[in-house]
Amino acid sequence: MIEIIPYKKQYRSDFYKLNIEWLQTYFYVEPYDEEVLSKPETYILNKGGHIFFIKNDERILGTFALMPTANPACFELTKMAVLPAYRGQKIGQQLLQFAIDFAKRQSYESLMLYSNTKLENAIYLYRKYGFKELPVEPNAPYKRGNIKMELIL
Repeated sequence: MIEIIPYKKQYRSDFYKLNIEWLQTYFYVEPYDEEVLSKPETYILNKGGHIFFIKNDERILGTFALMPTANPACFELTKMAVLPAYRGQKIGQQLLQFAIDFAKRQSYESLMLYSNTKLENAIYLYRKYGFKELPVEPNAPYKRGNIKMELIL
């Protein structure tokens, strides 16, 4: 049975491993990534953010996080990753839909994300769900992020 569950400390290494694998496959691990992924409680949860996992029985298949931004009504959709064997099976769509529904229940006004245009499938998916492109600010947190998108909820 596939279900989406909130963060539990027992899944901390899954959060780290999923994201490190994804970054190494498509890009590289930046120091900021290593820091956040090593300490999700400090950088995400303790700041009012959320981490979720999608699992099948006891196997974690994917994850994502919602991190607070300077605007309390806008959260950053980040750290989304799916196990390689499960990519292309709509796991990312399930996570994205869950993130949007969760954000609406929390009365957030918007979700934003940074990505890279190299990830054509991801960009297509974000656009399909209504995300619109915004200018990337010069001091963006990720060097690899060459596209910024927002979904008004």
